Amino acid sequence: MLTANAYAATSATEPLSPTTIERREAGPRDVLIDIKYCGICHSDIHHARSEWGEQVYPVVPGHEIAGVVAEVGSEVTKYAVGDKVGVGCLVDSCRECEYCKAGREQFCVQDDGTLTFGDTDKYGQVTQGGYATRITVDQDFVLKLPDTVALANAAPLLCAGITTYSPLKRYGAGPGKRVAVIGFGGLGHMAVKFAHALGAEVTVLSQSLKKQDDGRKLGADHYHATSDPETFEKLAGSFDLIINTVSAKIDLDAFLGLLAVDGALVNVGAPAEPLSVNAFSLLMKSRTFAGSLIGGLPETQEMLDFAGEHGIGAEIEVIPAGQINEAYDRVLASDVRYRFVIDTSTLG
Repeated sequence: MLTANAYAATSATEPLSPTTIERREAGPRDVLIDIKYCGICHSDIHHARSEWGEQVYPVVPGHEIAGVVAEVGSEVTKYAVGDKVGVGCLVDSCRECEYCKAGREQFCVQDDGTLTFGDTDKYGQVTQGGYATRITVDQDFVLKLPDTVALANAAPLLCAGITTYSPLKRYGAGPGKRVAVIGFGGLGHMAVKFAHALGAEVTVLSQSLKKQDDGRKLGADHYHATSDPETFEKLAGSFDLIINTVSAKIDLDAFLGLLAVDGALVNVGAPAEPLSVNAFSLLMKSRTFAGSLIGGLPETQEMLDFAGEHGIGAEIEVIPAGQINEAYDRVLASDVRYRFVIDTSTLG
C-alpha cells in the first residue's frame, strides 16, 4: 500500500483535521494520480456532517479532483505519465448492467456505482476522496482534462460542471431557448457559463442583485432579484427551462409559475429537507418538475471537451488545506465567488 497526506472528518461534529491514509498501488488497469487541486462541493459538507445519513468515519471528502498521472498499470491504454486528468463522483461501477453499458454509470444497479469517498469498493475498503495528495483509480473512471483550462479551474468541472451541463443538454438548452438559473453560486455560475456557451438566452434568479455584474460578465443576459415580489409577476410564463442550483428549501410553486407551457424546472441542488409542490402548478401548463444528478463517464468527458473548446473553467478561490474548515463555514454563508479549491501541495 501507498500512503498519502490528507484532511479528514473524524465525526459529524468535529472539524476536519490532517491525517495520513492508505492508497492501493497501481494494478494492471489502474492510474496513480498526483492530486494537485480538489474543489469543495456542498455535498462534501453534507457527507462530512452526516446530513444525508450516518457516515463511516474517518472520511476524506472531495470528488472534484484535478491532477497529473504519476504511474500507470501494465494494461492501461488511455493515459500516460504526465497527462492532466480528473476524477469525479465515481471511481467504479459493475460495468455489466444496462446503465453501465449505456455510459450512465451513475445509475448502476449495484448501488449507483462506487462513490469517490464514503463508499465501499470492490476491495472491501472505504473509499477516500480528493482532499489528499494522491489517489489510485481504474482507468475507466479517469477523465482527460482540457489543456486550455488551468488545473485549478478545471477541478470543479468534475462535479459542478457535469451537474449543470447534463440537464442543460438533456432539456435542449440552445439557440431560441429561454433558460433561467436559480442561485448564482458554485453550481449556478457554471450553469450560466454552459447555458450561454450552448446559445441559450440566460437569466439569473438570485436573492439579490449584489452579484449582477459577475452574472452578466459570465454570460447572463438578464439578472433578477427573487426577493422582489414583482419579479414573479413580471416573469410569469417566461422560461422554457429553469435549473435550480440552491441547496435550500424554496417555494417551488412560485418558480414553477415562471415556466412557459411545457417548460421544465430541474432540481440539481440537494437540500437536506423535503421540497413540496402543488400538483396544479404542474397540471395547468403541462409543466415538468425533474431532478438531475451528475452524468456518466462519456457525458462527463463530453462536458470537459466542450469546456476546453469554449475556455470554460470555474471561478475559484484557491485555499491551503488549513483553511478547509473556514471554507466550509463560508460556503454555508454563501461567502465564496464561486468555488473553493484546495491546493493539495499544502497538505505536506
